[in-house]
Amino acid sequence: MTTPRETTSAEEIREGLINAEPSRRPGMGRYILYYLRSKPLGTIGFSIVLLMVLTAIFAPLIAPHTYQEQNYEAVRVAPSLEFPFGTDQFGRDIFSRVVYGAQISMMVGFLAVIAGTGAGAVVGLISGYFMGKTDHIVQRLVDMWMSFPDLILALTIVAVFGNTIPNVILAIAATIMPRGVRVIRSSTISIREMDYTLAARSIGASDLRIMLRHVLPNTVAPFLIIMSSMFGTAILTEAGLSFLGLGISEPTPSWGRMLTGQAAQYLASSPWMLIFPGMAITITVMGFAFAGDALRDIFDPKQRGR
Repeated sequence: MTTPRETTSAEEIREGLINAEPSRRPGMGRYILYYLRSKPLGTIGFSIVLLMVLTAIFAPLIAPHTYQEQNYEAVRVAPSLEFPFGTDQFGRDIFSRVVYGAQISMMVGFLAVIAGTGAGAVVGLISGYFMGKTDHIVQRLVDMWMSFPDLILALTIVAVFGNTIPNVILAIAATIMPRGVRVIRSSTISIREMDYTLAARSIGASDLRIMLRHVLPNTVAPFLIIMSSMFGTAILTEAGLSFLGLGISEPTPSWGRMLTGQAAQYLASSPWMLIFPGMAITITVMGFAFAGDALRDIFDPKQRGR
């Protein structure tokens, strides 16, 4: 026979279970903060990216001189307090040109990656969802597209249409697009067989609605990852085009352009003319690479559960 004390205890337990708040799954913000603390390379990468973006935005306030200002009394001056990175063969302040060059690199990188991955995402979504002949034709075109080296393809486009900034952006975006197609297609193929997409199809939802409401939102994670990983590639491609003389034309400063031309002739006597633009490219590409690895770990469900 149950005693009153035992009955009261059972009722208290039952009420406690009813009134207990359900455990909440940690939000994305907590995951991001966790990975920033546990992955120092990712934190360094995000810091470098943020620093370069702020430098590009506030370049007129940071640079002590304009990128076109010439001082013929200070030609090829070594780094000093007045000229932190020294001057080039025209007496232009290299620090100011590196700072203004961040605007070109960031703008070209962001616009090229957004255009390339965005177009690739649309094509990959259509290809992966409909499959069949559509997917077969698209994938053969992508295979043919990717058979060309990135720099050669970009060089061809710029040589044909000219080396203006929009053409350089489109040329770099063309090299990025096939990778976006492959990544989004593979995600779409797995998502289209999920229970919620099958349920939406069974109740008569149109293909367009399923693609936009169910498939596309679930491809955001791989889309962000491929974008972050392509930023460094875009910056390197722009630097390579400028180095070969088909990138951003003078007098607009570009990190790649600063490494070519007459500057290469002064490597032995004035090495700072090449060291600092080269360091800017290296640090920026490494920052985007580290940030991309951190984003991959953040959005990877297997990594998230550890």
